[in-house]
Amino acid sequence: MYDIETRRHALRLLTTGRSLNSVSRETRISRSALRDWRDGGVLPNRRATEPLCTDGPAYPYLLGLYLGDGCLSAARRGVHVLRITCGNAWPGLADACEKAIRQVRPHGSVYRNPQRGCVQVTASSKRWPEVFPQHGPGKKHERKIALEPWQQDIVDAYPWEFVRGLVHSDGCRITNWTEKTVGGVRKRYEYPRYFFTNTSTDILGLYTATLDALGIPWTRARHARAYNISVARRESVALMDAHVGAKF
Repeated sequence: MYDIETRRHALRLLTTGRSLNSVSRETRISRSALRDWRDGGVLPNRRATEPLCTDGPAYPYLLGLYLGDGCLSAARRGVHVLRITCGNAWPGLADACEKAIRQVRPHGSVYRNPQRGCVQVTASSKRWPEVFPQHGPGKKHERKIALEPWQQDIVDAYPWEFVRGLVHSDGCRITNWTEKTVGGVRKRYEYPRYFFTNTSTDILGLYTATLDALGIPWTRARHARAYNISVARRESVALMDAHVGAKF
């Protein structure tokens, strides 16, 4: 058995990003015990009762990432693991995701689990279902997805962060082109636009409702089994560039 101060010290070492092996060698505590403390929480007076930080811009950004490419899965002792999948083509996205998780969940560690073509940014907490009440069985597009009133208040306060999270998960910024004959000369014209693609009509509705609140015109087009939401007007793209930006 280990006293609470020993556990606090070990947990502090883990939250600096050190590996289980490294902390185990220094403290002479087994890796299995360290893993249980890390994933299940050894300080119930802090980790089980302290709410996660949802009152700033990091939360609506993380909410957008979760609705697009995230999931919660149950682990042992009531712990839930948040997983956000980020493509390897945009290493800055994983950095932004990790930063948002650390701001929403100040205590605890964030891990990156490499997969083929992507990395899963993960973090464990007993309280994730409270801040992501959209969690449930089955795929998101097969069940109702709606924001709680308190979530809508946060999105209303930070609408661009919510849009940014959605676009960075299931959206993109591309350059379209067309050719026109002007004065007998064939000319090529290029213009940027933003796309957001999702199979959930509820998530699409959250995105378009937020764009409406921001005064951003959009159009909808059928694309395979999903829908594309396009933002193409020059002034709207300029606003999206200023507040959202392409994935990097």
